[in-house]
Amino acid sequence: MAKKAVASMQNREGRAFSKVIKMVKSPKTGAYIFQEDIVPNEKLNDFLKK
Repeated sequence: MAKKAVASMQNREGRAFSKVIKMVKSPKTGAYIFQEDIVPNEKLNDFLKK
C-alpha cells in the first residue's frame, strides 16, 4: 500500500503542496504546540505569518 501512496504523490499536482509544521504558543497553558498542515506552495508565507 505504501507504494501506491508514494506513487500518487509523484504527479505534478502533488508537488504544488507542502507539509508545514509551525510551533504555536497555546493561549490557555502557555506551552508550545505544533500545528501541521498541507498548504499550497503559493500560500506558504501567508500560513507562516499567522
